[in-house]
Amino acid sequence: MILLYPSTETEFDNNGLGALSDAISCMVTEERNGAFELQMEYPMEGIHYGEIKKRCIILTEPDPFRDPQPFRIYRITRPLNGRITIYAQHITYDLSGVTVSPFTASSAVGAFSAIQRNATDNNLFSFQTDVLGTAEMTVDVPSSARSLLGGQEGSVLDVYGGEYEWDRYTVRLRGQRGQNSGVTIRYGKNLT
Repeated sequence: MILLYPSTETEFDNNGLGALSDAISCMVTEERNGAFELQMEYPMEGIHYGEIKKRCIILTEPDPFRDPQPFRIYRITRPLNGRITIYAQHITYDLSGVTVSPFTASSAVGAFSAIQRNATDNNLFSFQTDVLGTAEMTVDVPSSARSLLGGQEGSVLDVYGGEYEWDRYTVRLRGQRGQNSGVTIRYGKNLT
């Protein structure tokens, strides 16, 4: 089920603006500690086509094993052959608009606590971690919460390591996501 919500939705406890049941394709891509994005093709004659706008939110399951996740639309292509392509990023990209005041922390738990405590009042997100390592993290200038999580020198990911799990408005830093079952995929052997 692919549901469309207005840009202000935070609860996702109803059907929002409605189901996008006419979707031609919908693909979610998640990279480890990287991009988490949705790409969808939708026909111009599809139900709720007129309500699809930038900043609206699409709620869908990223894979069969996870709860539905919200993705904020950031780009809609011009119609081509009666179809549009919609690009959306996971709702945690909204952390780019949350400013965090300078702080110092000595653990991942302390860093997340400091980000929560020093964030501007538009922060809807919560932070959790099972990473127990200790190291000094210093933020000297106001920064966006998203940049403090990873992608730059001195970020939580750079200082403490781990793998992020994005779950709606919850950011989890895990020591390791998933498990190593010892299976390798080898070309010509077990790859179909």
